Amino acid sequence: MTVAVVVFTRDLRVRDHPALSAAVASADRIVPVFVFDDAVLARFGAPNRVRYLLDALADLDGSLRRLGGALVVRRGAWVPTVANLVAETGATAVHLGADVSALATRRLAGLRRAVGERVGVHDHPGITVVPPLAVGPASGGPGVIFTPYYKRWAVAPWRALAATPAAVRLPDGLDPGRLPGLGELTAGVPSPDVLAGGETVATERLRRWAVDHLAGYDSGRDDLAAASTSRISADVHFGCLSPLEVATRLRDRPGGEPFVRQLCWRDFYAQLLAARPQVATGDVRDARIAWVEGDEADEGFAAWAEARTGYPVIDAAMRQLRAEGFVHNRARMIVASFLCKDLAVDWRRGAAHFLDWLVDGDLASNQLNWQWTAGTGTDSNPSRIFNPTVQSTRFDPRGEYIRRWVPELGAVTGKEIHAPEPATRRRCGYPDPIVDHAEAIAAYKARNAGLR
Repeated sequence: MTVAVVVFTRDLRVRDHPALSAAVASADRIVPVFVFDDAVLARFGAPNRVRYLLDALADLDGSLRRLGGALVVRRGAWVPTVANLVAETGATAVHLGADVSALATRRLAGLRRAVGERVGVHDHPGITVVPPLAVGPASGGPGVIFTPYYKRWAVAPWRALAATPAAVRLPDGLDPGRLPGLGELTAGVPSPDVLAGGETVATERLRRWAVDHLAGYDSGRDDLAAASTSRISADVHFGCLSPLEVATRLRDRPGGEPFVRQLCWRDFYAQLLAARPQVATGDVRDARIAWVEGDEADEGFAAWAEARTGYPVIDAAMRQLRAEGFVHNRARMIVASFLCKDLAVDWRRGAAHFLDWLVDGDLASNQLNWQWTAGTGTDSNPSRIFNPTVQSTRFDPRGEYIRRWVPELGAVTGKEIHAPEPATRRRCGYPDPIVDHAEAIAAYKARNAGLR
């Protein structure tokens, strides 16, 4: 009897799971395991993500049990925990999804050293649509400009979808363990309206959205108040949905191309992080921006994070973040620009705050999208600035998004809701702007003149 271990990480599903499919094809018994790594929980164990993760793992366990197996749950340092399970079960192979972070790379190398040459450790695609670095520029290295990357990505061959196993059988006598409760993993409290996680609910969520909104995605995706975005970012981040399966099934449908292009953005950032792990904390471009520091930075950041900037669209987005663990992509760009350009606060503080709250807090996409907006990343126009009032007027013209999240302004009519007059602010109990946009941007440009 042969035994193979399948380590689930950011691929919490049974559909299109190359590692699981390969293991089932090559071994008699399968050990599907998820390891709660305390080092990872200490860094990324924010309550919203842990809540979604537990949902996703419970759903995965249910899927595996319907196939005759179960999810094996362990807790401890990732490498020795997996290695001990290999030894306990007599496994001769380990299969897992290939990931792009420096942590994933270190863990894979450490596992290969720990289990020795007797055990084959096989990493498989599945985290992205196209494997990282598979479509880099002819000169080698990662692509750092999106459009040429997209042109190569769009014509690159895609692998076939992996078959869902017909059965998964555990080794006899193996104790699967149990899923811990939320309080065992994090001391925090999740946001009240975090979406439920798991392959089952994610699949249905995408199906319903595609029927109702895919065809109009390109024209409606920036409407802040509409429900026209898919809300599958967390589902893809945790791998409850296969990004390749999503792209394969939707790309040829009306509206599919612009939607699938967003999955390419995700691949674009993944390949850049894979090639240059330092961009998780360091700048892609040597922009040398003069960020404010000390009390000025702390006060500006606190007002931004606590949704009391006096700019309705900014405060609406920051309240949505705290309530749902999600923010509309257009709103993410607006609030990031405000923090980095109007308040001149280092993008790293904003990125860390997003990782504390976003259910879909993906290291590559989060950090590199923040750099794109801050002007230190892959944007071909690093001086780009978002005027919050103009953005609000354009993408929330009726003020519905603002009224939803800033209800004290609910009675304000017309365009005034985007920039209320002082008397209206006093009547509604809404604060004055913490900065004047034009003056703040002029100061930002003066401080950074000649630095690029």
